[in-house]
Amino acid sequence: MSDILKIGKYEFTSRLIVGSGKYPDFQTTRDATLASGSEMITVAVRRVNITNPAEENLMDYFKDTDVKFLPNSAGCTTAEEAITLFRLTREATGIDLIKLEVIGDTAKTLYPDVIETLKACEVLARDGFTIMAYTNDDPIVAKRLEEAGAAAVMPLAAPIGSGLGIQNRFNVVFIKEAVNVPVIVDAGIGCASDAASAMELGADGVLTNTAIAQAENPILMAEAMKHAVIAGRMSYKAGRIPKRPFATASSPVDGMIF
Repeated sequence: MSDILKIGKYEFTSRLIVGSGKYPDFQTTRDATLASGSEMITVAVRRVNITNPAEENLMDYFKDTDVKFLPNSAGCTTAEEAITLFRLTREATGIDLIKLEVIGDTAKTLYPDVIETLKACEVLARDGFTIMAYTNDDPIVAKRLEEAGAAAVMPLAAPIGSGLGIQNRFNVVFIKEAVNVPVIVDAGIGCASDAASAMELGADGVLTNTAIAQAENPILMAEAMKHAVIAGRMSYKAGRIPKRPFATASSPVDGMIF
């Protein structure tokens, strides 16, 4: 049976999204991305070149693949900055599938500024962008982003790059119940089991960068993430047994003759 992830007008068979930062070079970025099975790689346009063909360009490394580029607005601290960045990026590349992130605290937590994110989302949605919006793990804000035009919401699991895993499992469930667009758990994933846990909670996908890029073996970790997301999704769809405070026999004794 097909299990397609639909984000706006786009469809994906993989539910894992990877990042492009913190790798030693573009070749390793490519190798890890392909090992992950991901069909989407997010790129901080202010930090990684995808718009200037005169310089080494990450897009050149993926020309022979089906991997889509997902420009993000990392480094932007206001709605105006993010809006301008994406308009220029679309003009240069033709890409309209974007990851919107507006950071409020650039010194320590890298937490999003949800007010500025909402402002930017409303404008960019009117401009015709397909928006995946990075946000905190708040179901109220997630619903507001959906109403503002986001095609997917991306609540953080923990601070960006922390590797702490999901710090509030209940909020992932609450957000999933609150919105009718895909929920992609983003930021804070540290290992494959974190990705599997996110999927078992009902997330529609997972985005991870640092956990792969800074692993001792990025290629192997990328492959582990691929299988973790698949296993977590299958586990969620299969339906786990309820948790009970006491033991239950694997072989029932009801009806047995002693």
